[in-house]
Amino acid sequence: MPRLEGVFAPLTTPFRGDDVATERLSSNIQQWNVADLAGYVVLGSTGEFPLLSEAERDRVLVAAREAIPRSRSFLAGTGAHSTVETIRQTKRAADIGADAALVITPHHYTTPFTAPAAQVRHYHLVADASPIPVMIENAPHDTGVNLDPETVARIASHPNVCGITDSSGDISQCAQTIDQTPKTFDVLVGSASALLPSLAIGASGGVLPLALIAARDLCDVYALGTAGRWDEARAVVARMLVAERGLLGRYGIGGLKAALDLQGLFGGRCRAPLTTPDSDAIEDIKEVLATAGLL
Repeated sequence: MPRLEGVFAPLTTPFRGDDVATERLSSNIQQWNVADLAGYVVLGSTGEFPLLSEAERDRVLVAAREAIPRSRSFLAGTGAHSTVETIRQTKRAADIGADAALVITPHHYTTPFTAPAAQVRHYHLVADASPIPVMIENAPHDTGVNLDPETVARIASHPNVCGITDSSGDISQCAQTIDQTPKTFDVLVGSASALLPSLAIGASGGVLPLALIAARDLCDVYALGTAGRWDEARAVVARMLVAERGLLGRYGIGGLKAALDLQGLFGGRCRAPLTTPDSDAIEDIKEVLATAGLL
């Protein structure tokens, strides 16, 4: 597959009552397609994947495949707590048409999986069996497990492991990962605040939740940063940080969905036990969006 470079949007999963609303997902994607996004992540953490049944995950992947243009990369979250289940879900995503599998670190048994040998073994077994390239998902704030650069480099030695999304927020760790992995190994950061500094040290781009409500702005940051127009890029980033702090930092996925509703897309409610912002929070979110120039 081509290099994973640019801004990727990790999609939220829309719900109608207790069911997934795949037609709403399709209509959202049609609107996001207008921006110069490199691709989409489906069933990532932003998509509430741990809260979906197997049948619901299949429906979401099928709907996404139909709506995502073949010119954009389609990354499917397929990670599970067991290697066997991760392989099964990865093969299913490949059958549906995903371009790559995004595999989050197993984390129920946190202590044994912090051993580098266990991490390397898991990813290499998945990569051995996967019909599509495998990306590592390092999300220590969600999992309690952090993949250090030396371990990532060992995992990256497998020819079917193509990159990593690193949501640690640690730019030093990101720099070491870039330095210790092959040049063909794509390193994507997981927050808008990390995008510009990471581009300066050789990252390939980012999987950015904020891109769902600020796709054009973050694509501009990427384009300006890769062109070396740092002052112009920083001016855009300053606005994006207002939204990242005031929206994602305060309200998480629920705040992101509320922002989508305010922008005329479909956000809707989160699935319990995640919470959905109340009316007071909605007013706060509206003010944050206006301040950031996103409303």
